[in-house]
Amino acid sequence: MAKKKSFFRRAWKWFWNLIFSIGIIQWIIAILIAIPIWFVYLTSKIKITNYETFKKYRKKPAIFVFWHGRSMMLSPIIAVGGMRAYAVASKHHDGRIMAKLQRLFGLRPIYGSTSDGGLSVLRGGLHVLSDGRYSMCISPDGPGGPSLRIQDGTMYFAKMSGAPIIPVCYSASRCWFMDNWDKYMVAKPFSRINCIVGEPVFVPRRASDEEFASIREKLENYMVETLHQMDGEFNHPEIQQDVKASAYRRAKRERKHGGQI
Repeated sequence: MAKKKSFFRRAWKWFWNLIFSIGIIQWIIAILIAIPIWFVYLTSKIKITNYETFKKYRKKPAIFVFWHGRSMMLSPIIAVGGMRAYAVASKHHDGRIMAKLQRLFGLRPIYGSTSDGGLSVLRGGLHVLSDGRYSMCISPDGPGGPSLRIQDGTMYFAKMSGAPIIPVCYSASRCWFMDNWDKYMVAKPFSRINCIVGEPVFVPRRASDEEFASIREKLENYMVETLHQMDGEFNHPEIQQDVKASAYRRAKRERKHGGQI
């Protein structure tokens, strides 16, 4: 009986993976996701701090970074602000759905990740930045964590291209958090949405290992502190660092089956 259940479970998973790999299905899902995002944006009160920096770099070589769990409401802000940019997207069908969603908000995809297949992403990103007309949007702790940690890829983009890193974060007064590793924030309609655009951070091309690590640490601390401060204003629970997607899924399975974390 157990083997039969396992077989049907694998067959069911294979079926839905096949369905979600179809391009037209991905577009339909992307549109269905985009509609409520726009509804939330249009019914909410949006406040953007330091919008001048966003306007200055929205059509220039720059690397806009945001935590993986805080991307939802940045999409319409980017679209309304007229940003010309590329975003890193996973090659998995989930990532391709998200890439199509981002296309609906004006972002073009570079497939890969800063941790898996990072070399091709680095090449593609440097090509985009060297064009002189586009920015890049990256989640430095994606796609699988550890949460609220900046991976090397983002820093190398800045070091090798000379483009500034610009941290961005938002929080919403009315929201719920998904039960996943990054505690993805889903904003609700009629919210107060605060967005903070940080000052540009440059990584010198000849930066030593110590200087490179120092810049990353300062940027990471700023982004974490900003997130916690913004969430604290709305009395949201504090998002934890160093949570990995694989470990979080394993812990959920153990809880479900009565195991210990």
